[in-house]
Amino acid sequence: MKRYYLYIVLTRTNTAISKIIHFIKKDQYTHASISLDIELNQMFSFGRRWTYNPFIGRFRKENINEGVFKFCNTLPGAVIEIAVSKQQYEKAQELIEHFNGNRHRYKYNYRGLIDCIMNRAYYSNDRFLCSEFVYYILKECGITDFNIARNLVRPQSLYSIDGKIIYEGDLKIFKQQQDLKFAKFNLSSI
Repeated sequence: MKRYYLYIVLTRTNTAISKIIHFIKKDQYTHASISLDIELNQMFSFGRRWTYNPFIGRFRKENINEGVFKFCNTLPGAVIEIAVSKQQYEKAQELIEHFNGNRHRYKYNYRGLIDCIMNRAYYSNDRFLCSEFVYYILKECGITDFNIARNLVRPQSLYSIDGKIIYEGDLKIFKQQQDLKFAKFNLSSI
């Protein structure tokens, strides 16, 4: 029987915004993404539209070796594996495809970020923080419900989700290890 997993990827980059959040909230991780595969080839979140401009954010597909992540010599983070049903996995795929297909509609939730730092609830249908987006996917799929406003879910909140921490450390090393495993698997199946 095939097993299905979603992967929550928590990181802390060396950007000014990440440093401010880390300083104010004392959170170990300041960014969250969701991946549909263990190799982290399909990571999705809300973040900068352009690498050098922190003021325009949107839904985006992420890669450990591109964008803001590219400028981190080491990328502290954690990967949490969540076992899900086939229906939950397919629902997550469907929701992510919806966001991807309508990416022009969705923006980064800057007001929600300020309200999160101040511990105030704020709701918007078309604006998301990175952790707010990951939580939205998990909640809509029936995986978890923290019973708080979406914008109050921080990356660190996702660290406590019911799942298995399969890696903690430099995510650049994890990505290299996964790419090597995948390459070896493909070579052995030839």
